[in-house]
Amino acid sequence: MLAKRLSPENLGAYDPAELVGAVLLAPVQLTSGTLRKGTRLDAEAGSSLVAAARSGSLKQPVRLAWPGPDDWHEDDAAEALAIAAAGSGLRRLPPRQSRLDLVAAYDGVFYVRTDALLRLNTIDLLELFTLFHGQVVQAGQVVASVKVAPHLIPLATLAEGIAIACENGEPLIEVRTYEPFDVPAIVTQGVSSIDLGRFESGARVKLEAFGSRFSGTTVIAAEDAEGAEREIKATLQKLVLDRGRQLVLVGGVSAGDPISPFFAALRGLGGRVIRHGVPAHPGSMIWLAELAESQLLGLPQCGMFAKATAADLILPRLLTGERMTVKGLAELAHGGVLGREMRFRFPSYAQDLDAPEG
Repeated sequence: MLAKRLSPENLGAYDPAELVGAVLLAPVQLTSGTLRKGTRLDAEAGSSLVAAARSGSLKQPVRLAWPGPDDWHEDDAAEALAIAAAGSGLRRLPPRQSRLDLVAAYDGVFYVRTDALLRLNTIDLLELFTLFHGQVVQAGQVVASVKVAPHLIPLATLAEGIAIACENGEPLIEVRTYEPFDVPAIVTQGVSSIDLGRFESGARVKLEAFGSRFSGTTVIAAEDAEGAEREIKATLQKLVLDRGRQLVLVGGVSAGDPISPFFAALRGLGGRVIRHGVPAHPGSMIWLAELAESQLLGLPQCGMFAKATAADLILPRLLTGERMTVKGLAELAHGGVLGREMRFRFPSYAQDLDAPEG
C-alpha cells in the first residue's frame, strides 16, 4: 500500500487517471457533494478531485492510499469474512462504511462458536461482533456485524481470520430454526389442580411460540415410591421409548431430590441425568436428562413453568433439535444472573412474566 497526503497544489499536478483505484483515507468536501472516507476513486471522482484542486475550490489536503497487489478494500474484506463465518439462517446486508451486518433469515436460535470468535478478534484489523450465543432471535434482526478497521487490509491478515471462521467445516455463526415437536408432560402426584392448570397453560403458550404443540399431561397417581417408580417407567416407555426422539417436560421433580422415584425409574430404563441444576437463576434447580434419543426438561415446581426462568433459555434450543450437553448447560453461567435487566435474552413471551420467588 502506498499512502500520500497531497496538498491541493500537488493534487492539481496529477493526471486524473493516476487516481483511479486509490482510496480516500478521509472525507473530502467538493462543491458537488462529499466524497466519504473509504471511497474507491473511479474516473469521474478522480476528475472531480483534480478539477477542484486546479480551480482553487479545494481547500484542504487530500489523503489517499493506492492498494498493493495483496491489499483488499474494507468492503470486500468484510464481505469475504462474513461469507466465511456465516452458516445457515443468515442473510448479508450490503456493506456500509466498512461494516457489514448479518440478519436472521427466520425466527430461531442464534449459535456462536465463542472460542473461535475470541481468537478471530485477537487479530488486529478484524472485528466480528455478535449477540449472545443461544439467544432467541427473530427474522430480520441484526445478529452479527463484520467490520474491518482500516480502509485497506493485507490479504494475509484476512486469510488468517477466514481460516478461523470456517475451521473444521463448521460455521462460526448460524441461526437454527425450530422443529415442530409434539411435547408431552409428566407431573408427580400431589400437584394441585391450580398448579396443574398453570403448568399446562404455560407449557402450551411457550411451545406454540416456537411452532410446537403441547400434547397433554400424564399425572403420576401412585403415592408410594415403588408404585410411583413403576408408573413412571410405564409412562416413559409409552411416551419416549415407543415413539423415538421426543422432548418431554417434567413437573414437580427437584434436581435436589436424589431419592425421587422419577430418577430411579429413569435409571432403570437406561436413562441418565445430564445435569442436576443449571448455573443460572431463577431456575437453578432445573435439570436435564436423556433417555434413548429423547431429552427431558424438569422443573422442581409445576407452577414455575408459567414464570420466567432459566428453562426459557433452554427450551428454545431443545426445540431446534439441539442435543444439549454438560458444556452447553455450563455456558449458561455466563450471563446467568437472570434479573429484569437480562430479559432481552428471553423469548418475547417470557419478557414480561414474573420470576418465581426465592
